[in-house]
Amino acid sequence: MPASETAIPTVPPFLSSLMRPLPLLPLQPVLAVLISRIRRHHPQIFERLGAHADKSFGIDPTDLPFAFVLTPHPNSPAVSAVRALPASLNVRIAGPLAGLIGLVEGDFDGDALFFSRDLRVDGDVEAVLALRNAIDDAEIDLVGEVVRGLGPLKAPAERALRSLLRPPRRAAGPEAGATSWN
Repeated sequence: MPASETAIPTVPPFLSSLMRPLPLLPLQPVLAVLISRIRRHHPQIFERLGAHADKSFGIDPTDLPFAFVLTPHPNSPAVSAVRALPASLNVRIAGPLAGLIGLVEGDFDGDALFFSRDLRVDGDVEAVLALRNAIDDAEIDLVGEVVRGLGPLKAPAERALRSLLRPPRRAAGPEAGATSWN
């Protein structure tokens, strides 16, 4: 869905402020499990990156007080949370958390987000395109991977996460105030 048709949900600033003093260390095991699951269920992502698999990708959710560093090496992919992205990265990708997750899950079109300036990309564009193509082909359910293993809390956690990350849908049709261009 083009970004111009929907607003990308963002983490409210007050909630982001509350997260700022929290330590990142508890996130590391969660991220390790997540990348391990993705590697196990979607190994083709890492293999498809080819020469770009040894590059480092900075992922900066602009509405969170931390970012992520992804090194997608096929034999040992890793992702870690950091307060600030290091200068030595090959690629930096920045945008609202819901937009970044929506890109992975196919809810948002990367080109539309880029041209609407909801998504910023710096660095090795060829590596970004390789990552994008690999992720597009894998059809990852990132939210499903995050909540897997929560037992009886899985269903409510998944509903809550999806409702927070879902782009608001505009009503269609003349009765909803939509206008026709033709």
